[in-house]
Amino acid sequence: MRADLALIGFGHVARRFVRLLEDQREGLIADEDLDVRIVGIATRRHGTATGADGLDATAAAARVEGGGTLADRRPGTAFEVISSLAASNAPLRVVVETTTLEIADGRPAIDHVEAALASGCHVVTANKGPAAFAYATLRTKARSANLSFLFEGAVMDGVPIFNLVRETLPTATVQRFRGIVNSTTNHILSALERGDAFAPALARMQALGIAEADPSLDVDGWDAAAKAAVLANVFMDAGITPHDVAREGLGPSTAARALDARARGLRLRLIASGARGHVPSIALTELPPDDLLAGLSGQQNAVILTTDILDDIAICQLGGDLRHTAYALLSDLVTVRRRAGA
Repeated sequence: MRADLALIGFGHVARRFVRLLEDQREGLIADEDLDVRIVGIATRRHGTATGADGLDATAAAARVEGGGTLADRRPGTAFEVISSLAASNAPLRVVVETTTLEIADGRPAIDHVEAALASGCHVVTANKGPAAFAYATLRTKARSANLSFLFEGAVMDGVPIFNLVRETLPTATVQRFRGIVNSTTNHILSALERGDAFAPALARMQALGIAEADPSLDVDGWDAAAKAAVLANVFMDAGITPHDVAREGLGPSTAARALDARARGLRLRLIASGARGHVPSIALTELPPDDLLAGLSGQQNAVILTTDILDDIAICQLGGDLRHTAYALLSDLVTVRRRAGA
């Protein structure tokens, strides 16, 4: 089955995604009967490109990384690229939304998702904004149109936390969650408790492309707050936004707290937590050494889900990079294909 894709956003994650698609092309055809073409790319700074017969997206990625643009192919907007995809005769038409998080209101990512669904296109996204700000509305629109709205990469990169609950925990209810969900801040806290400085630790995450484009979203706790809102909205029908989440961040002065906690045999970690009927929080928390989350260092993440039937379930990510987030998009794309059936 052929799937035509439009990429909205062409940053680090999207470019890694197109290379992963190329690496997995033969396996997708053989194992999933999924033949993928990218027929549109829309960027904020590098122009747009469309091609009804498919684009060479890996070449486009190299061009952008070399300082070039896509504008020589076709100027336009994200909505024009979505409309172009909607005109495709492919059995599957999928918008892949990877623009950066806009913490004010989740837009324009929400607008992109709404436009895609209104045009009859499935949506997969690594952007936290749509599920953090408008999950219930977008879920309803997708279901009404018999389309998929998937966002596995919104929390913990490629670790299948939403798939885990959706596909393998029928009738179970998530009552609360607790976890470390931001790789950048966990790396910084791990560095601070070793005596390293704040700025170089943050710079390392920026150099790897893991920190948000605006790193204040990480260190001020907004990224973790958005993820907490997604978890609460999806698992608990909370109907909240990141602005409802009680939030604490970190900075250079946090070093003293991290070192003091370590001297007392504790570990300082930025913990996201939430429970049904309660507002989630993001807080710097001292953890005893026997706490699962205390043992996570560097870019490691984990979420502990407390359910009514299976009690506590922990899912850990012991290493994370752009490839993992790109894989989440690929995983969601395969889910779209499997839902389409024969």
